Amino acid sequence: MQQVSGKTVIVLLSGGLDSMVCAGLAREAGARIVALTIDYNQRHRVELESAARIAATIGAGEHIVLPLDLRRFGGSALTDDIDVPKDGVGPDIPVTYVPARNLIFLSLTLGLAEARQARDIVIGVNALDYSGYPDCRPEFIQGFENLAALATRDGDKGVDFHIHAPLQHMTKADIAAEAARLGLDAGMSWSCYDPTPEGLHCGSCDSCRLRSKGFVDAGLPDPTHYA
Repeated sequence: MQQVSGKTVIVLLSGGLDSMVCAGLAREAGARIVALTIDYNQRHRVELESAARIAATIGAGEHIVLPLDLRRFGGSALTDDIDVPKDGVGPDIPVTYVPARNLIFLSLTLGLAEARQARDIVIGVNALDYSGYPDCRPEFIQGFENLAALATRDGDKGVDFHIHAPLQHMTKADIAAEAARLGLDAGMSWSCYDPTPEGLHCGSCDSCRLRSKGFVDAGLPDPTHYA
């Protein structure tokens, strides 16, 4: 992440491993971090607690938890009464896809950026080891950056917004290794889509499988507690 030292940067902080590493990279780059966490009434609400821990650890100057009840929309195993698939990562977009989630979240992040006079937004999307969500593709990130120039007062004045996606082309192993390099405790983060009643990662959903494989491939101990 370049040219953000001393600047206010908005980090979209879900509480997952990817967003934690993004926050760590922003801290390393010398940015003043404003963290935005969206409480969308997701099934795995425990990730909100992880987001709070991460924000405190990386020294965010501000951490906003914004309520947005996407259960009113439904249409996803994360926001509706639909079983989370447990049979492995497949070739199709899974039912854990939340309709237009990253588009909605980036729009909110852009609004916060303009309100805080920030020009840089960081999001932890990944296009290699992921579940095939369309709103994780590089084309989407570039398209949103173009849209930001058209949709805002500041953009109309010629201000350039920059959407940083530093993990875009990294594997989960790369991301796990980056967490270790940054000195971040990966155990603070939460990935599971379907936590057990005991508060453990289920170990079988796409997100758990990708997380576990990342630590194995990186040759690092996995601090995650799986069922």
